[in-house]
Amino acid sequence: MKNLLTTIARRRAAVGLLLALSLASCTEKKSTLTPAPTGPAAPEVNVEARNYADYTELVWADEFAGSAIDPAKWGFDLGNNNGWGNQELEYYTNSPDNAYVSNGSLVIQAKQQALSGFNYTSARMLTKGKQNFKFGRLDVRAKLPRGQGIWPAIWLLGSDIDSNNWPKCGEIDIMELRGQEPNKILTTMHFPKNDGSHDQKGSPDQVLSSGTFADDFHVFSVVRSKDQMRFFLDGNLYYTFTSGDAPNFPINNPFFVILNVAVGGNFLGNPNATTVFPQQMQVDYVHYLQYK
Repeated sequence: MKNLLTTIARRRAAVGLLLALSLASCTEKKSTLTPAPTGPAAPEVNVEARNYADYTELVWADEFAGSAIDPAKWGFDLGNNNGWGNQELEYYTNSPDNAYVSNGSLVIQAKQQALSGFNYTSARMLTKGKQNFKFGRLDVRAKLPRGQGIWPAIWLLGSDIDSNNWPKCGEIDIMELRGQEPNKILTTMHFPKNDGSHDQKGSPDQVLSSGTFADDFHVFSVVRSKDQMRFFLDGNLYYTFTSGDAPNFPINNPFFVILNVAVGGNFLGNPNATTVFPQQMQVDYVHYLQYK
């Protein structure tokens, strides 16, 4: 009798356990997470080319209105870096002897000054890692230095240069000037040939009708749109470069800005007894504009 009762109790317990498991199975809900909708990618802006005057929305600017260079906007390349590929003679610093703000302008100053085995110092400032530029209008209003061997430049390098070395990253020289020809500027694009070696294409020299670029401020501009770049001097178009001019040029990539004054090198020759130091490039503003 005792064994019979024990058996009945065990069966009842088993039935109860099965019933509990069955109920749990019926009531359990699996977790279902619905992924957030991704939506379409934001369209690129200012892809279409517009007239120079249509670019009215100021997106980024430095008007050098403070008392010092803004480190949130500008960094510095330092040293000589084996002549920067051009046999240049200057040693770049971040010293206020070579780059400073004065009377509402940035001043980049090349000096005849011995430092680290070099006879000249200057500054090379850039927005790398701080601000990239793509489609839109970039204006730099500047007054340029002069003299044999003095080489001011306003230019851009591809923002992916650390992973895609020069010339594959692309280079846009908005303005270069040989100091011994202070009334002429050049505009040049640098890019790779199919085999990866360097190639370039640019505009004829732009020559002032009177005076020099050291006499007064001028506005040097590039307007970038999809597959096209247009270059302006004081608002006047003088050169257009398209993707058809150089299929290997990364024309639609982001770039960063560089401002510098080099001394000497194979582009223009070295300073001589006629060269007066110091020499300054004064920059009134850098503006990046887009249209609505």
